[in-house]
Amino acid sequence: MSKQAVTVIGLGPMGSAMVRAYLAQGHPVTVWNRTASRADELVAEGAVRAASAGAAVAANELVVLSLTDYEAMYAILEPVSDSLSGRVIVNLTSDTPEKARAAAKWAARHGAEHLTGGVLTPPSGIGNPEFSTLYSGPRKTFEAHRDTLEVLTATDYRGEDAGLAALYYQLNMDVFRTSMLACLHAFTVAEAHGIKATDLLPYVKNAAALDQFLDFYAPRLDAGEHPGDVDRLAMGVASVDHIVHTTKDAGIDAALPEAVLEIFRRGVAAGHGADSFTSLAGTLRGARK
Repeated sequence: MSKQAVTVIGLGPMGSAMVRAYLAQGHPVTVWNRTASRADELVAEGAVRAASAGAAVAANELVVLSLTDYEAMYAILEPVSDSLSGRVIVNLTSDTPEKARAAAKWAARHGAEHLTGGVLTPPSGIGNPEFSTLYSGPRKTFEAHRDTLEVLTATDYRGEDAGLAALYYQLNMDVFRTSMLACLHAFTVAEAHGIKATDLLPYVKNAAALDQFLDFYAPRLDAGEHPGDVDRLAMGVASVDHIVHTTKDAGIDAALPEAVLEIFRRGVAAGHGADSFTSLAGTLRGARK
């Protein structure tokens, strides 16, 4: 059986990896990028270069977007919106849940269907089923194209709400970006003391192995229970304060641990010093008021 033809718009490292994954599996691929030269190597490998964004959209039913943000999507597709009718836009561009919902409505007004996606791997993981991509939007549309989408990664369908994949993706990025910055901060303080990153690495990995903690705390969060039987917020304040002083003593920017300390102190000031650090969920929710 012939493989489904795909259009890929946006040929940065991620988009290029997607094109190569499709070509490797025998899918005809049409490509377009605002900087046309980025398509050169892919065309040499078998992709078809579209003369314009409109031609790229018109070429195939399935149009995969790998762009910086949704504003880039509008900048590219709005001028050629008359080509969108009957197309399925698989938007693997990172942005907010609300912008994903707005984009789905925008696509529908132009006769297109919109699947929101969130890719949970760097470009090196594209084509590897051990990694996954989050999807949300019309289930019927997702199921119709599941096999083609699974050329890129395993699929994780979150539901009909167009914003859900973007929400799950941003929640993952919240943990990833914050955690990686914390690791980088630790490596930087270590370097100031003459400790190599590779020497500290096994200790950082151990500190970042949070599975058991998360398994323990998640049910308590769902239940709204924050007993201080395992940890206490007041002790957390003392601990983070030590991190701040250790950082400053090394001459390293302490803005990151100071931000953590400020949140911990707000929790204690609200009367939760004897409760678990998870009581800070209430402190964080207070930002909505």
